[in-house]
Amino acid sequence: MTAPTPAEALPVVAVVGRPNVGKSTLVNRILGRREAIVEDVPGVTRDRVAYDANWAGRRFTLLDTGGWQRDARGMAARIAEQAELAVAAADAVVLVVDATVGITETDATVARVLQRASKPVIVAANKVDDAKAELEVAALWALGLGEPRPVSALHGRGSGDVLDAVVQSLPPAGASSGAESVGPRRVALVGRPNVGKSSLLNRLAGQERALVDPVAGTTRDPVDSLVELGGEVWRFVDTAGLRRKVSSAKGAEYYSSLRTAGAIEAAEVAIVLLDAATPISEQDQRVISMVVEAGRALVIALNKWDLVDEDRRLALDRELDRELRRVTWAPRVNISALTGRSTQRLAPALTTALQGWETRVPTAELNAFLGDLVAATPPPVRGGKQPRILFATQPSVAPPRFVLFTTGPLEASYRRFIERRLREQYGFVGSPIDVAVKMRERRRR
Repeated sequence: MTAPTPAEALPVVAVVGRPNVGKSTLVNRILGRREAIVEDVPGVTRDRVAYDANWAGRRFTLLDTGGWQRDARGMAARIAEQAELAVAAADAVVLVVDATVGITETDATVARVLQRASKPVIVAANKVDDAKAELEVAALWALGLGEPRPVSALHGRGSGDVLDAVVQSLPPAGASSGAESVGPRRVALVGRPNVGKSSLLNRLAGQERALVDPVAGTTRDPVDSLVELGGEVWRFVDTAGLRRKVSSAKGAEYYSSLRTAGAIEAAEVAIVLLDAATPISEQDQRVISMVVEAGRALVIALNKWDLVDEDRRLALDRELDRELRRVTWAPRVNISALTGRSTQRLAPALTTALQGWETRVPTAELNAFLGDLVAATPPPVRGGKQPRILFATQPSVAPPRFVLFTTGPLEASYRRFIERRLREQYGFVGSPIDVAVKMRERRRR
């Protein structure tokens, strides 16, 4: 199993501003797709979220941030801190201001912070939907950050001029200092709300990379971080906690669920966090099902192990045997994101799961194995006839997929029997397996 070489470090552009000025809408306009969650309510974006962007042939990393508030406290203060960290990591900054409102005290405060940061700043005067509204833009010169550029993030008006200014402000290719390189393997951190996903990401990253709060649902966008673990660099993606099915979610929660599903699809392996101190729930089962159905490698991490007493451990063993019976092949790691207990064991578990995910059985060996298996335990008779397995192949890996060419349908129980024996023989630890049947067409006389 070979990991891809890290890509060239890209320059970083941070998009900042007070709440509800249209930062995420502008990010979506720059990306050319609806990636950042947008809702007509302040404070939807909370973490700093990274996206890959491209303009005029110049690639860069775009950081969407939460709203920067003056004299913020509690959660708002920590959101503002994430915005400050984004500015510190950036090569250029886009300050989004609502041109229809003018300069507020918060805008002026943010401008003073940016002046001290000594970074190129492009002032995007947003919500300028027509030529008449451009008259309001001149007042934004008072921010002291240079020429304000009118833009309508919602309609796209003037976005090209803003992007031209962004690209011109970036350092020459290869000279960027604030960018991160792309990690070799992509890991999605998933689970129901408040199981400790963001705490685990912060523990592994060695800094507060994602916001943590006792209130469930703090994380809304997927948050990427490069983490060195077990001597290897991984790209971890913290995701929003899944409360219910995507179809029944609403508002920001609906888009968070979509982003989480997309993060699972984009990942190679998922760590599903379970709260070891509480019973396994239907939500936990749903999250595991999403990973399996997406065909991704799976590691189960039982978090909050520091809160588990002896009685709970006995009950948990029975729960795991009963509730996780269909994913017994997934590696399990008992950890504590709070104390750091056994978090180093995640790296070997991830490596093992990815190896199982990419295992290929040679065709000749596969058919010899199935020949011995069928001879010892033939398929059950169906409709008075016993189907025969004529030939088998493994057309793909990641996840392993097998196709059995037969003379008739195979019972689902017999396919599961074949899967169990394949796992006994070849491992496939940490990976779902798909066993499909293709019946031979009858020849026409």
